[in-house]
Amino acid sequence: MKMISNRQKSEDLFFNAKLSIPGGVNSPVRAFKSVGGNPVFMEKAEGAYLYDADGNSYIDYINSWGPMILGHNHPAVVEAVKFQASKAFSFGAPTELETTMAELVKSMVLNVDLIRFVSSGTEACMSALRLARGYTGKNKFIKFEGCYHGHADPFLVKAGSGVATFDIQTVPGIPAGAAMDTLTARYNDLEGVTSLFEEYKDDIAAIIIEPVAGNMGCVLPEEGFLEGLRNLCTAHHTLLIFDEVMTGFRLAPGGAQEKLNVKADLITFGKVIGGGLPVGAFGGKKEIMECLAPIGKVYQAGTLSGNPLAMAAGIATLSILKNNSLIYQQLEHKTIALASGLINAFSSKGIPVVINQLGSMISVFFSEHPVKNFDDAATTDISLFNRFFHHMLNQGIYLPPAAFESWFISAAISNAEIENTIRAIKTF
Repeated sequence: MKMISNRQKSEDLFFNAKLSIPGGVNSPVRAFKSVGGNPVFMEKAEGAYLYDADGNSYIDYINSWGPMILGHNHPAVVEAVKFQASKAFSFGAPTELETTMAELVKSMVLNVDLIRFVSSGTEACMSALRLARGYTGKNKFIKFEGCYHGHADPFLVKAGSGVATFDIQTVPGIPAGAAMDTLTARYNDLEGVTSLFEEYKDDIAAIIIEPVAGNMGCVLPEEGFLEGLRNLCTAHHTLLIFDEVMTGFRLAPGGAQEKLNVKADLITFGKVIGGGLPVGAFGGKKEIMECLAPIGKVYQAGTLSGNPLAMAAGIATLSILKNNSLIYQQLEHKTIALASGLINAFSSKGIPVVINQLGSMISVFFSEHPVKNFDDAATTDISLFNRFFHHMLNQGIYLPPAAFESWFISAAISNAEIENTIRAIKTF
């Protein structure tokens, strides 16, 4: 593989960006602050590859942080967006596209009776929590250390992802009262959750969780953990919210619920559901969702919710996923092959490594011990990951620029790209 040495245009673009944008980026993890160095500015993408402003190409293991499950610039998605763009970008009025999309989601996620579209995953999680509180009449909720549910005030408590990357323990601008009803537990610690219910048994409106965590790296639920949460919620008249912004339509047509055979009361979506355009959604049982305005009194609104361009891209993407059952098998086989190659490559160099993988999500942790929660992830060798990141970047492999982020595999990647990735590790 050809070594990449020239990124001068990216350097210049970053310098100029910092003059007008805080930190030069519009989402903190893009700044490369965790791994060191300056970010790469992208110009185009195709299939499994990204192309930067200097003309360098990279095998993409971020895939826009998950949405590009089909690969970049998929012809059907591009055509759908072009067709809709020729008609209108936005109406601020209902469209048939929204109903088509809702029916498509319902056909894939069996326990969604009604769904409301929003404009981001943050908005979806924020709205789902408000709905859970309104439906139950309770205020407290449980989240898990290292799980990230967007940047709404009550969620930024031990939130993993960018907050962990930048070692922000207390977020300025969030009053103590905003998080006073946020209860935290360790991921995979059912006993800890049980203790919270014993202490606050009549006050907990919801548990919100990434059923497969992606914001402390990819961390899998242990056997019985999610089932235990489901039982606790049922027993205490508490809603179980699955944050499937990452896992929805990625791990299976019905998301983590289908893959892991555990049903939530409310589910939040993002990323894949928009085919690469900004979008979010939350859905669930009819009796819960009908508490939303204009039917009920739990208020939620958004000028660009159900944006026709995002709906068009999402319909095209989900239709392909629904009608081609082999895609998920192929994705998993490729990701397993990558995991096996990673383990062999690092073992041959005597580097201890833990690979967590499910479906097309995967993470590399430099550790001798299993990674089952955020405490485990935080004690891995971050400095080694940072050196690994830059080595791979210089080899034309684009990984998440933070140890606390999952990798995402697209259907566009081939065995040749996976072999090139493993080959690049052998020179690390």
